[in-house]
Amino acid sequence: MLFNSFTFMIFLPVVFLLYWFVFKRLSWQNLLILVASYVFYGWWDWRFLILIVITSASSFLSGLLIKRYEGQRPVQKAVSAANIVLNLGILAVFKYFNFFVDSFASMLSVFGVAVDWPTMHIILPVGISFYTFQALSYSIDVYARRIEPTRDPIAFFSFISFFPQLVAGPIERATNLLPQMQRERTFDYATAVDGLRQMLWGFFKKLIIADGCAEVVNKLWDGIDDATGLMLLIASLLFTFQIYADFSGYSDIAIGCAKLFGFRLTTNFKVPYFSRNVREFWRRWHVTLMNWFTQYVYFPLGGSRRGRVRTILNTLVVFALSGLWHGADWTFVLWGLYHALLFIPLVLLGASKYKDTVAHGKLLPSGREFLSMLVTFLLVNFGWVLFRAPDFASFAAFTSRLFSSSLFSLHGLTMQMARMLLWCAALLLVEWFQREREHVLQIDGYRIFSTQVSRLLLYALLVSLIFYFAGQVQTFIYFQF
Repeated sequence: MLFNSFTFMIFLPVVFLLYWFVFKRLSWQNLLILVASYVFYGWWDWRFLILIVITSASSFLSGLLIKRYEGQRPVQKAVSAANIVLNLGILAVFKYFNFFVDSFASMLSVFGVAVDWPTMHIILPVGISFYTFQALSYSIDVYARRIEPTRDPIAFFSFISFFPQLVAGPIERATNLLPQMQRERTFDYATAVDGLRQMLWGFFKKLIIADGCAEVVNKLWDGIDDATGLMLLIASLLFTFQIYADFSGYSDIAIGCAKLFGFRLTTNFKVPYFSRNVREFWRRWHVTLMNWFTQYVYFPLGGSRRGRVRTILNTLVVFALSGLWHGADWTFVLWGLYHALLFIPLVLLGASKYKDTVAHGKLLPSGREFLSMLVTFLLVNFGWVLFRAPDFASFAAFTSRLFSSSLFSLHGLTMQMARMLLWCAALLLVEWFQREREHVLQIDGYRIFSTQVSRLLLYALLVSLIFYFAGQVQTFIYFQF
């Protein structure tokens, strides 16, 4: 089920009313969440439910077994390892089997060995990477004694399948979301209203910015040979905003939706395009994924505590795996390694992590901050070209046309391109002024926004979304991951 579908517009109010007015006990609310989440997920294909049930059951049982054999670390380690192997094995088969087969066959062909191994026609289950990582975090945290295992299967299965963030995150660790599943929740009107506003902003980014950019970007990528360098530059810029508005828009909808039910999810995007270096960018982009890799891959490998060589190797591993997590293709792996090469010098030189927001408490950034943001944005933008390319040949064709003399030609430019560039500029401008807040529509407390003006702004935004919503429903980019 898609957030931006009429089905969800019916589904959400029904679940909300049942949750607060019919199923008032905690156990019944969790059961409703579980049933609603399985309906939400099974709406694509009921067969997907088999995998999420297996993942949930194995992780739940592993937690109980680890607790049962407390004090016997070898047994606990074996149980945790078995759960990890099982779940990563499921992920590998459904997402990476054909990739590994084709890659190995290509490697053998370099040595003159021709093989024709069969591949499988496998439907990639929506969101499998997200809920697999979420389930693994529980088993690992129980083994590491960061959290006590739960004996409540309904609460646990609801934690794994919680429908607002099930298919595209945020990737919630058990230490944050599972305790919320296990304690009483009360309806808070202010929180619910804030959640609706955040959902509204998420829908705006998805329907108006992301889908509008996608229409232009797809046309230009499909006609690389006929496009000028300037047109492809515009395509790269628009995709940079498309993927941000699409993914962060989903996160806003998910986080806002969770607030309606009394849950607080982890912020997944923190105005990443205002980053002053790539190191800061990865503190602000897809925050929960990078936190996952840092906690469960980078630190266990030794992090930055074992010298520079190990730091470099560990960083390369994390970013290569991050690229592979995004898709079963070498373009994604190379995209991850590209960011690693930008990231490693900053770590070795001790460049600032910039935990504060740029130009904190100021209207405008300094000249140095602005230049740093511009350089970082351009580096990230070039990386998105590789991320968007369907293969290396397309990437090579795109970049060769991009850096040609036609980069300065105005031929072929359209009003649609100009309109979307203006929308993206407006998005940047609004987010700049609201960069200190959780989401853009947290406008209460500003003197320039009276109650009447705030309502008028929200109504205007809602009407514009209804107008766009009447069009064709587009899926979210990160559903494929």
